[in-house]
Amino acid sequence: MSNDPYPVAAITDSDRLAALDAYAILDTDAEASFDGIVLLARSVCAVPVALVSLVAAERQWFKARSGFKPCETDLNSSVCAHALGRPGLLVIPDLSKDERTRANPLVTGEPGIRFYAGAPLTSPEGQTLGTLCVIDTVVRPGGLNEEQTECLNALAKQVIGLLNLRRVVEVRDQEIRNLRAELAAA
Repeated sequence: MSNDPYPVAAITDSDRLAALDAYAILDTDAEASFDGIVLLARSVCAVPVALVSLVAAERQWFKARSGFKPCETDLNSSVCAHALGRPGLLVIPDLSKDERTRANPLVTGEPGIRFYAGAPLTSPEGQTLGTLCVIDTVVRPGGLNEEQTECLNALAKQVIGLLNLRRVVEVRDQEIRNLRAELAAA
């Protein structure tokens, strides 16, 4: 493994960033459907924190969060960035012992996170936009159980479904605006 604080090549991949931009989701208002998913993930996995985390070129932004006050962090504080460019669920039972995360400011300082599990949010085109993640302040040597793993992966698919639905609705709405403008100009 690299001593880089996060996987720069995966974060700055132009195809991945273009896919994220196509969703026009960054810095949007909270939405009950996404908020409900993090509440379910937090409950099912019995953790104090759950996030819908989207990794942009310069930051990690949270579309939904439960148990974590900031709405974004810098990439140096991102554990989710380590899930980019790799398949499947990323589980780190003890963040303070993992080479990739032991120097992370959220591990070494407040809130002292210790456990992380992140299900990738992968677009239909195959680009990982971020994760649906759960975080704990205690080490979890066993990670998640099978049911928790299945639920976290299923909820991540629901996040992608909501993102895709938002994108389709936005395209439709733009077409309606264009049609109205054409009719008004005629």
